[in-house]
Amino acid sequence: MIIDKIENLKNYAQVNPLFAKVVEFIQQHDLNTLEPGKYEIEGKDLFVNVQMAKGKTPDQAVIETHNKMIDIQIPITAAETFGYTQRDLLPQAEYNAEKDITKIPDLAADSYITCQPGMMAIFFPQDGHAPCISGVAELKKAIFKVKA
Repeated sequence: MIIDKIENLKNYAQVNPLFAKVVEFIQQHDLNTLEPGKYEIEGKDLFVNVQMAKGKTPDQAVIETHNKMIDIQIPITAAETFGYTQRDLLPQAEYNAEKDITKIPDLAADSYITCQPGMMAIFFPQDGHAPCISGVAELKKAIFKVKA
């Protein structure tokens, strides 16, 4: 997991070659004005989902993991808190290969971090994360899905 300002994403380009394409997309598009929807950048290897997400309490948030993709999650309109638990500490659960997601409901995260607008959270396949914890009813966010 990486937590940082969006402007520092360029410093992580060596972690995954597609991160440079994310930086380029952010430089060319104002995330604040993008309409909700899916924007393909490099086909199925790199795309962004801009969405209006329902704010949740820590008890409502569901821990998830991904096998094939890295999430770069960016809150746009409000602060977003993420629950975090190392994947190897999570119980086994059913994997949905089509959506590349495993959900582990009814489990509190080990720790929590908050990102303000202008920040990002990067979750790798080894990172269990519970997104959308927010004190607002709905928040706009961007989720870049990057092939691991």
